[in-house]
Amino acid sequence: MTIEQREQQALEVYIKLLTGKGFGPDTFVPRVNFLNKLMPMLANKELNGREYRIAIENLMDSVEGGDWAESLVIAREYYPFWINDLKAVAQLSKNATKDTLPIDWQPTHVELSSLWHTVDEEKFGTTDSWALKGYAKALRFENAEQTLIDTRLKLAKIMLVRLRDAPEKSNKAYRTTVDATLPLFEVKKNRRLFLVVVREFFHFWAGNPDADKFVLNNHTVSML
Repeated sequence: MTIEQREQQALEVYIKLLTGKGFGPDTFVPRVNFLNKLMPMLANKELNGREYRIAIENLMDSVEGGDWAESLVIAREYYPFWINDLKAVAQLSKNATKDTLPIDWQPTHVELSSLWHTVDEEKFGTTDSWALKGYAKALRFENAEQTLIDTRLKLAKIMLVRLRDAPEKSNKAYRTTVDATLPLFEVKKNRRLFLVVVREFFHFWAGNPDADKFVLNNHTVSML
């Protein structure tokens, strides 16, 4: 399939920005490789988030689990170039430094079945325990059934276990852990539930005093 000129131009601007920031082949080669697979899937599509999310979800099915975290970063970076969002491109240009690109850490690979059966036996520190208790309390306040609470807490615990080796407690580490954990969920409905949970739980983990406002709000989620 011929790649539309629109997608190619967006790629050229994206790579030009990275090159201008001092990044070399180790940064833009994997980006070009990933986007060469994505761009044909975007050809002739309307310039909107829905079409982009559909293309990414379809493409990620063919991506190796260990490459998910970096691939999703690339997908998020390329999007404003594709839709020609100059404000978002300027923000990326401002924030793109060698301290943030490319990903230099992600949690080690594990089997989901192993985590699922052992995570309830894990011991957590004070901060993480308070985050879990706060999340559970907020769910109960919303009159959630116990089975729903148990499942969500288990997924939150999986997230905490995966975060243990992170070099720092930061939004970036949390996002990277989410991205690297998504491919463990082979069933898409379970993957979507994990996304719902980690986005709710993030506010408790980050110590947001208004965290309870983000629980069970039924917002649509995507891996982007």
